[in-house]
Amino acid sequence: MTSSVPPRLAAALEDRYRIERPIGQGGMAMVFLAHDERHDRQVALKVLRPELAAVIGAARFLAEIKTTANLQHPHILPLFDSGEVDGTVFYVMPYVEGESLRDRLTRDKQLPVDEAVRLAREVASALDYAHRRGIVHRDIKPENILLHEGQAMIADFGISLAVSRSEGGSRMTETGMSLGTPHYMAPEQAMGEREVTARADIYALGCVLYEMLTGDPPFVGSTAQAVVARAITESPRAIRIQRHTVPVHVEATVLQALEKLPSDRFSTAAEFSEALKDPSRTEAIRAITALAPGTAASSWRARAALPLGLVALAALSVVAWLTLRPRKELPIARYAIEFTDQAAPLDDRPIALSRDGRYFAYIGRGEGGARQLWVKARDEQNPRPLPETLGVLEFAFSPDGNWIAFTQVRGFTSLKKISLDGGAPVQLADSVVGSLVWLTDNRIVIAKPGYREISAISSVDVTRERLWSDSVQMAPFAEVIGSTGLLMRRCRGDCSEGTDLAVLDQKTGEVKTLAPSVVGATYLTTGHVLFVGSDGGMMVQRFDARELELRDAPIPVMDSVAIGGAAIFAASQTGLLIARLGGVTRSIARYEFVWVNRSGVETSIDSSLAWRIPAFGANAGWALSPDGTKLAFGQNTTSGDNLWVKDLRTGPVSRVTFDSFPSYRPRWSRDGRSLYYSSRRDGNNSKLFKRAADGTSTETLILAMPEGPGIFEAAWSVDEATLVFRAGGTVSVVGGRDLLIIRPGVDSAPRPLVASTQFDEAAAALSPDGKWLLHESNEGDRIEVYLRPFPNVDGGRWQISVEGGRAPLWARNGREIFFVDGKRRMVSVAFTGSSVPAFGPASPLFTLRPEIYLAANENYTPFDIAPNGGRFIMARRINDGPRRTAPLVVTENWSTELRRLTAPR
Repeated sequence: MTSSVPPRLAAALEDRYRIERPIGQGGMAMVFLAHDERHDRQVALKVLRPELAAVIGAARFLAEIKTTANLQHPHILPLFDSGEVDGTVFYVMPYVEGESLRDRLTRDKQLPVDEAVRLAREVASALDYAHRRGIVHRDIKPENILLHEGQAMIADFGISLAVSRSEGGSRMTETGMSLGTPHYMAPEQAMGEREVTARADIYALGCVLYEMLTGDPPFVGSTAQAVVARAITESPRAIRIQRHTVPVHVEATVLQALEKLPSDRFSTAAEFSEALKDPSRTEAIRAITALAPGTAASSWRARAALPLGLVALAALSVVAWLTLRPRKELPIARYAIEFTDQAAPLDDRPIALSRDGRYFAYIGRGEGGARQLWVKARDEQNPRPLPETLGVLEFAFSPDGNWIAFTQVRGFTSLKKISLDGGAPVQLADSVVGSLVWLTDNRIVIAKPGYREISAISSVDVTRERLWSDSVQMAPFAEVIGSTGLLMRRCRGDCSEGTDLAVLDQKTGEVKTLAPSVVGATYLTTGHVLFVGSDGGMMVQRFDARELELRDAPIPVMDSVAIGGAAIFAASQTGLLIARLGGVTRSIARYEFVWVNRSGVETSIDSSLAWRIPAFGANAGWALSPDGTKLAFGQNTTSGDNLWVKDLRTGPVSRVTFDSFPSYRPRWSRDGRSLYYSSRRDGNNSKLFKRAADGTSTETLILAMPEGPGIFEAAWSVDEATLVFRAGGTVSVVGGRDLLIIRPGVDSAPRPLVASTQFDEAAAALSPDGKWLLHESNEGDRIEVYLRPFPNVDGGRWQISVEGGRAPLWARNGREIFFVDGKRRMVSVAFTGSSVPAFGPASPLFTLRPEIYLAANENYTPFDIAPNGGRFIMARRINDGPRRTAPLVVTENWSTELRRLTAPR
């Protein structure tokens, strides 16, 4: 294939080089594999592009590159030959079997740290050799670094220098080409300065090593102009934020090589090489890994793009001059941000910033008022909802800010990730809870149900590793970037006594308590922890990332940060801080009761009855009386969580419990005259009581658990002599939700019915004839519904659901089973059985809309069915619209304030 070679050149060279085939092309030359006839060897024959040769002048070019023929170094590809035929310039170098560094990066994306450092030091050795002889390469990039037997060899040494020094060098812009490659050009080279020193090569090698370590050059953009503009006006992202295994001194060395002023870089390539093997060298991290001054476009509000281009060198020089001057402190700017009602954040839900401050994410309302994930970019005027995120609970940005991980309740709780560039969410795991942290190494830290086990799931291959487990409850706050530490929320007691700031060492599993009464915290790469106390006060304190300990005294930052379950604030690693002010806030959704028929049609029961879910553990729960005329339910009022009964025929609502302790999950006696219910008394131990459904007489204690996780939903045998109940709430130890059985007044203690140490069992439902037990269990890959004989539960086990199953319920006639599958569909299964059960096919009836309450995290059935089996009674969220409460306040260039606060006094 020699058709691309000028015929006269091929003819003139045929006695010396037999051209075999093209093997590549670059910005300056086309490359061919040729056979050196005289020496019987393969060579790379490079033909200078005709348009470039015309501008430069062949004679001048050949005269300049002769200097490279004398470079003899093991990591420099030598020049064998050069010449010109009818204005076509060629030069010949050895053909290296192997691949270029670009080929390797394209295939592997990142290199092992030790190998990347070794290759960089080999290139630095070659550069130092050439620089001491007055030769600057000017185009160091992965394409020009060949890998031969694993060793680095620099190609095209001095070619760019020849171009720049030739008489055509000043007219290069006329060809539409540049001297150097934008991703690796030093700022002074991009500005078009004629005298480019050896420090430009050091800058380029820093870019190459940065890419070998992180997978991308330090500055990227959609056009060459955008890349150059960012290189001149921005600082590179810290390496260890993207890859924590990179040693601190290696990051420091690379960042010093990437300084914008040549005088701030290493003076020689040898110094650069030595620094790469010196662990004591860390000073160059300074402003880049800090909560830094920010970029020239750091405003939260959109700013006009800089009109920079490679051909507009005069304008570029002005911008560069402004940028390369000694940096002044950027002024602090504070302002409140407002949203339209449709896009407003929920005032008691968490917010987050990507590490680089490009994106702000929050939980707002979606279709039907359901919680949905929203995101706002710096350069976008309006926030946008992320598709398929209805039911979001918690979320966290990926280290590079391009993805968000989130937990979602859609029948069951799952962990997913979604790209901000579009596309459907990707599911990573089931049966998780919130408080997510996405680590630099692309693992996602989660708490398992119960908050007594912390795990890390790979966002790439979904492998899981347990980091910690214990009897106390903990949840992750933030990664201590550059170390093995994780900032944690550690509960005192059952969390009702408060939470403290702790740190978990991922390597050893050791946990240290750092500060009391903390409800939110994040780590700043300046070496500080920013945290909010239970009183809403925000503090900052120096943190020793090596010893995982706080140093000095905490310094007040601001007061009255809003707390809605956790502190509502977020900080980027680029000097942006957002916080909701106003102290403790909580918005409890209001609901109304509706009938839902078997086709999914909803009919309001009483629109005037708007009630709120109990505040204690979201312990919603309601039940129809045996004749279907009355509804017992729990609700939260100003007097606390109490039980009420509504007469569905006449309409009035009467109160049943009156004490100050939370009461929840009522169940009717068989005769419909009394209610059984759980109540939180004496700390965290639940007790089971009985009281007349009309609120008369006094309550009777049926069962108390002196120790352990307490009592939640209960089911009675037909004769009401035997009680099946679930012990262990949503904050229990994993495997701690069990079904127990007791005969009150007969047995001295309950005994296990369906219980295991590995899995959770919940949502007990006894058949009307008392012979069968339905329940949930996560013994498989996800939570499903199972059937067992009762009371001999070991007599058989049948899985009823196959696509996830929650909230099992019997029809009143005992001939039909209902449950909600993983797609929020109400499913019906026909049932017959005496000693051996028989099932019909699973038949989906309708899909529960997002505003229908499901209680997936509370592990019980939050709806009931009418006696005739024709309709269900459910709760539907009332969409009141977002409340306007405390504002979100943005602080730009907060790093300036941080430096002032922490400066020695």
